[in-house]
Amino acid sequence: MRVGIEVGGTFTDLVAVEGGTVLTAKVPSTPASPDLGAMHALDAAGLDPAGIEELVHGSTVATNAVLERKGAAVCLFVTRGTRDLLLLQRHDKEAIYDLRYRKPEPVVARRDTFEIDERIAADGRVLKAPDRAATARLVRRVLAEGEYEAAALCFLHAYANPDHERAVAAIIREAAPALPVTCSSDVTREFREYERASTAALAAYVQPVMAGYVSRFSAALAGRGFAGRFSIMQSNGGRMPAEAMERNAISALFSGPAAGAVGAVRSVAGAGFRNLITLDMGGTSTDVALIADGRPELASMTRIDGLPVKTPVIDIVSVGAGGGSLAWVDDGGLLRVGPHSAGAMPGPACYGRGGDRPTVTDAHLVRGTLRADAFLGGRMAVDREAADRALEPLAARFGMALEELADSVVRLAEVSIVRAIQRVSTERGRDPRDYVLVPYGGAGPLHAARVAEDLAIGTVVVPPNAGVLSASGLLLSDHVHYRTRTRRLAVSEASMDAIRDTVEALQAEARDYLAGLGIEAAADFDRVLEMRYLGQAFEVPVSLSGMDLDRLQAEELARLFGEAHRRVFEFAKPHGDPVEVVSFRVGVRAPPPPMPSMGRAPANGRGAPRTAALTERGEALEAGLLARAELGPDAVAGPLLIDDGSATIYAPPGWTAAADGHGNAILRKGARR
Repeated sequence: MRVGIEVGGTFTDLVAVEGGTVLTAKVPSTPASPDLGAMHALDAAGLDPAGIEELVHGSTVATNAVLERKGAAVCLFVTRGTRDLLLLQRHDKEAIYDLRYRKPEPVVARRDTFEIDERIAADGRVLKAPDRAATARLVRRVLAEGEYEAAALCFLHAYANPDHERAVAAIIREAAPALPVTCSSDVTREFREYERASTAALAAYVQPVMAGYVSRFSAALAGRGFAGRFSIMQSNGGRMPAEAMERNAISALFSGPAAGAVGAVRSVAGAGFRNLITLDMGGTSTDVALIADGRPELASMTRIDGLPVKTPVIDIVSVGAGGGSLAWVDDGGLLRVGPHSAGAMPGPACYGRGGDRPTVTDAHLVRGTLRADAFLGGRMAVDREAADRALEPLAARFGMALEELADSVVRLAEVSIVRAIQRVSTERGRDPRDYVLVPYGGAGPLHAARVAEDLAIGTVVVPPNAGVLSASGLLLSDHVHYRTRTRRLAVSEASMDAIRDTVEALQAEARDYLAGLGIEAAADFDRVLEMRYLGQAFEVPVSLSGMDLDRLQAEELARLFGEAHRRVFEFAKPHGDPVEVVSFRVGVRAPPPPMPSMGRAPANGRGAPRTAALTERGEALEAGLLARAELGPDAVAGPLLIDDGSATIYAPPGWTAAADGHGNAILRKGARR
């Protein structure tokens, strides 16, 4: 038996596979103790941990540690003269019109930052080696009080030569053998000092938290007889053994959203869909990603709470528009939805856990797109009257009928989702009309058709068991490890051997790392070069995956860069303008065992007609009711509410719904087909 457990902000999802059987469960999350929610999911599914061969886990533990500022007390060692690196940051502003704008607060304060008298040049030459005796005295003084729980190091140009970081790390370990030590050169070997320092500081900040969580969860599982393999999902869409994650927790920062994107790709691939926009709408947020040719696009950097993290991550944009997002009135008297959420506790008012503020889920219940007797397939009771009470003050303020106000709340949430999709598509040079929309999460299929309509996307593909797809993605994900390196090389025939050698060296490093963990990798490498015109400030990623490097010529590499640059910026310089490679990113994969389809065969017929009243876009509608198992190959015209057990699918008027041979629900805009 293989089990995937994904802990979200509101619900914890489980998918278990044994032979050809697939079992699912969905239980409320326990934010104070996420591992407790995971154990509840095992209990809800009736699973004995002793019978589980492999458990893959994704959680928000590392994310929450940063957002809630509950990480470890970290001391940071830097090159003399760079003590203010984390405070100076960059000169840009995230909100250019905000007169009260403040730069993001780093997780390490200035008083906890200490200078080492050393220096390495940009080409890796040693200009001044650290004095071992002086460094040891400083380390002993810093650690004497025992107030620090982790140490981080970020020396200038350590990406080019990590020797000084490793030497000082050894001194720290001699002084405090139990103290976790993070070197920037071990986290990322790419340039840009502030981003590298921020990544190292954040890695040290979450390391003890993540290590403690993994240790507690492992012990709880072992106490119930679990003796199988335990893996953790990474932000890059791959998983790693838990023991490796205890040393590199920063790579698990966005494990949940990454698992969903992988689950979406693998779930619909059999039906021939390779160009997707994924829409993961849960209880707290909505995460969207663009998938081109069946592979999630990786970004070289992301941000959390405004702080940069320089590590490969699936290019996901998140907005505060989930089922638990709160509806409120701003200072200008306008109705707003999100980004704040009711979370798992107390949750939406209709959950009956003490919440009394209106949320998107309450709005769905009031307008009729969620039904009280069918919430989570009828397994969870919700209170329609409590939802009414929560929304009534807003309806009175705006002089609107309750159902009309609820519909407005839902539509505002959809506006936020549309903007998020535009950020991963049109703002990246991609036309959303060339993609199908794949929604999942508990609320994604409810909103997908209207979001697609606003983006002129004509097809929505809802995978089987969409409400727990992120947990499926955990089991469908490969073991993945990436290596990065900054090495500036001009694109010319004279430098092509150096470019090939660098790629091959990173491939060997990544493959050897997995081999050291007992994982045999396939000869399937992701290869990306970060390139730019000479003199540009930032780079454009150019994929070389699947290409024969031995035959790659400088002219072809320059052409590939020109195409990538045009896609992003809508122009490319004339042929012959100097181009350079700045950084290399190489990943290696080890695929998981095959997983049975979660879909069901299309139905031969439906039961007696059933309908439900709902209000949408100013109209009172009578929607047909179907169980997902009743959906067959013949298209049925909307409006329709389709119960998926873990989610509800909504096909509005003007849309049709049908099932394909792979268990996907296909929603199409237009007349019945």
